[in-house]
Amino acid sequence: MNAKHYLGLLFFLFIGITTAQQNGPQISFDTTTIDYGIVENGSEGTRSFIFTNTGTSDLLIEHVQSSCGCTVPKKPEGPIAPGENGEIVVHYDTKRTGPFRKTITVTTNIEGNSIVALKLRGTVLPAQ
Repeated sequence: MNAKHYLGLLFFLFIGITTAQQNGPQISFDTTTIDYGIVENGSEGTRSFIFTNTGTSDLLIEHVQSSCGCTVPKKPEGPIAPGENGEIVVHYDTKRTGPFRKTITVTTNIEGNSIVALKLRGTVLPAQ
C-alpha cells in the first residue's frame, strides 16, 4: 500500500470514529461551576445548572447526588430531546456559616462518558 492509499484510509477511519462519537445523547452545560460568592446567612440558596442535549438521541439524567446533605439537587424527570435544554436545580443550606465547596455528581445515559461533576462554591456570612 503506498502512502497516498494509507493517508486516505486514515482519513476515512478518522471520519468514522468522529461520527461514531457524535451519535447518541451528549450533554453541554452553560457552566459546571456555580460561585455563590459571599452570601448572607439564611439567604436564598437555590441555583440552576442549565444544559443542552447536543447529541442525536434522547438524554436521560439518571441520577444526581450531592457530596453532603447540605446540598439538595433535583434532576429533570423525563428525557431531554436532541437540541433541547434542561436544568438541574440545586439548593444549598445557607444557614451553614463559612466557606463551602460541594460536588454534585450527575449520571446520564451517555455511552462511555456518563458521569459529570458539577461544583458549588461560596462563603456564607455569620448570622447578624
